[in-house]
Amino acid sequence: MKFIRFLSFFFIFSLPSFLQAQQKFTISGTVKDSSSGESIIGSTLYVPEAKAGVNTNSYGFFSITLPAGKYTLVVSYIGRQTKTISIDLQKNEKLQLELSDQSVALQGVEITSQRADKNVTSTEMSSDHLDMQQIKAIPVLFGETDILKTITLLPGVMSAGEGNTGFYVRGGGADQNLVLLDEATVYNASHLLGFFSIFNADAVKDINLIKGGIPAEYGGRLASVLDVHMNDGNEKKYTVKGGIGLIASRLTIEGPIVKDRGSFLITGRRTYADVFLHLFGNTAAIRSSSLYFYDLNIKANYRVTEKDRLYLSGYFGRDVFGAAGQFGINWGNATGTLRWNHIFNDKLFLNTSAIVSDYQYTISLTSGTSNFAINSGVRDYAYKMAFEYYLNDKNKIKFGLQSTYHVFTPGTISTNGTRLINDLNISQRYALEDAIYVSDEVTLTPKLSMVAGLRYVLYDELGPGKVFHYDSTGAITDTTVYTKPRVIQEYGSLEPRLAFRYILNKASSLKASYTRTSQFIQLLSNTTASTPTDLWVPSSNVIKPQLGDQYALGYFRNFRNNMFETSVEVYYKNMQNQIDYKPGADIVLNPVVESQLYFGKGRSYGAEFLIRKNIGMFTGWVSYTLSRTERQFQYINNNSWYPAKQDRTHDISTVLMYNVGTKWSFGAVWVYATGNAVTFPVAQYQFQGHTVAYYSDRNGYRMPAYHRLDLSATLHRPKHKRFEGEWDFSVYNVYDRHNAYSIQFQQDPNNPGQTQAVKTWLFGVIPSITYNFKF
Repeated sequence: MKFIRFLSFFFIFSLPSFLQAQQKFTISGTVKDSSSGESIIGSTLYVPEAKAGVNTNSYGFFSITLPAGKYTLVVSYIGRQTKTISIDLQKNEKLQLELSDQSVALQGVEITSQRADKNVTSTEMSSDHLDMQQIKAIPVLFGETDILKTITLLPGVMSAGEGNTGFYVRGGGADQNLVLLDEATVYNASHLLGFFSIFNADAVKDINLIKGGIPAEYGGRLASVLDVHMNDGNEKKYTVKGGIGLIASRLTIEGPIVKDRGSFLITGRRTYADVFLHLFGNTAAIRSSSLYFYDLNIKANYRVTEKDRLYLSGYFGRDVFGAAGQFGINWGNATGTLRWNHIFNDKLFLNTSAIVSDYQYTISLTSGTSNFAINSGVRDYAYKMAFEYYLNDKNKIKFGLQSTYHVFTPGTISTNGTRLINDLNISQRYALEDAIYVSDEVTLTPKLSMVAGLRYVLYDELGPGKVFHYDSTGAITDTTVYTKPRVIQEYGSLEPRLAFRYILNKASSLKASYTRTSQFIQLLSNTTASTPTDLWVPSSNVIKPQLGDQYALGYFRNFRNNMFETSVEVYYKNMQNQIDYKPGADIVLNPVVESQLYFGKGRSYGAEFLIRKNIGMFTGWVSYTLSRTERQFQYINNNSWYPAKQDRTHDISTVLMYNVGTKWSFGAVWVYATGNAVTFPVAQYQFQGHTVAYYSDRNGYRMPAYHRLDLSATLHRPKHKRFEGEWDFSVYNVYDRHNAYSIQFQQDPNNPGQTQAVKTWLFGVIPSITYNFKF
């Protein structure tokens, strides 16, 4: 193991010396927003004469190498004015480019109306870049802009349910999505048991969702990557903005540390649902109850030299729920990321990151003079080095290493007062996950391009700890105790990644991809909704790493000079070492939780359709997903394939936005989805005087179909000096659809001896109003 890790480090640090192919001259630099100085991620730089192009990385950096000559450099990004720059390339050129929302007269720069066709020309497929301005125009629950609810409106992405921020991607479970905030892993991205996500829209700059063709620099999850980058802060001027809503308020302060050299950002949000509790009375029980969440995002960056920049960012959030001093639950995330960007030369870029991610929850109960608390969570310490080497105009090489040390706290019970329950401490578990990767984005011909990548992961479950061995029935046969931090179990995984793009003509292309991914930590949950008590556990001698292989093929076509985007993608994914639960499984505070699990395989396949309008007063998209997700386990449904809980045949989303001049803008969302697969009781019988339910095959029934219409309107107030304001009005579930949250079975009071199904629903019509301001 040590030898393999030594080779990994040697490979990473030695590779640049083998990549010294020199081209004549290089154009490099950064692309920023002209009003704030924020770097623009994913802006396109294209040279028509050479038929070569490149995109800025996560820090706005780009590099392109060309023979000497005269060229036209076209710089574009959706929502920004496109710049066309004439360059006589006779030496290396460094450019600091700025894109603006408004036409600006600059010497040697022409503002054009050219629109990017990146969806057709890039090799990237099965991914979506989301624009924050567009997201903020979409009507949402309680008027709170929510990134996680927005991505469920995209093809191949399905909501985990009403009032839930969890999401399923191409048949994967909610725990099979890698959620990153400034490179830090987020283990529970929900507030208020899933009604809101932790992502404050005012703190977010860029969102990239990758459903397939996952690049080699990402790993650790089977289904998708949601990569969220926070705003850097305005390095040109100080600004304050925020919003006041019916259920929550937020405030953001940003500005330069040193003008044009560094900036900071502080943004906070808090709900005040607990204030409304007093409307239901002023008893002691109500006064001692609490229901709220808060979160805080901070970020600072500073350009130390022309080649070095430091970033420090953090997120801190907490949910608090307490009932009359008798029951309480609070949970939250804390992340911290320290990054150093270094430009070695015009071609080689390095980002080094040190990361901490901590997710913890506590449940407290009080009974008379006794009280006790249950604690659990997971903490990560990570280190990353990511290189980008722009070899020439046809090759962009990425390589790097990553190492993550996991600390799992399965659960502890601490008591005081009269002891009705004994203290319990399930031993912490430890794991080390190391990865090395390399990929090359290469243009083979003017029409054909490819991204080939390879990732190798070495995973170790570490001591100290206690390891249980089980027989086929789940009974313990042996126990091994490790008292030192030695390797208990080791797994290695080689993950090839491959993607192709072939341009058919100026408006259309074909794309294909293959991706193998591995997942070494798993989420155990007894519920269909995301809850803070869900338990993360590492791979072990019993729980094998999950493996997934996905194949995808897509056709992309634009119309009317890129005004309309259309795409059709089909995919097939098989998954190994999937987890399901034994009947009556108990996973909470269970030191032998592996005994409660079954292991099997899964498959998912489907087709995704998208029509999107990007230009004009009327914009939006329509997406439709036709899919199937199934599981097969030896001890479930007689080893037959059965629908997974996230299996939905049909999923439709319609998103429409309409701007009326500069004063009013309107939005509408309509969604429809096949109901989740569920297991229902189908009969009952008497046994020793007790009524016992007999259940159907696993997931043998369906919840009712889900559909809903939301509307919104935004009134933009005229800017007065430096002050801007707007009123946002929205109505959630306009036609009052009572979508089923759960179905319970009980005795029919009108027909003794008969059982009836009773539907529980969460939301009817919900109007909301929010005032947003900026100065």
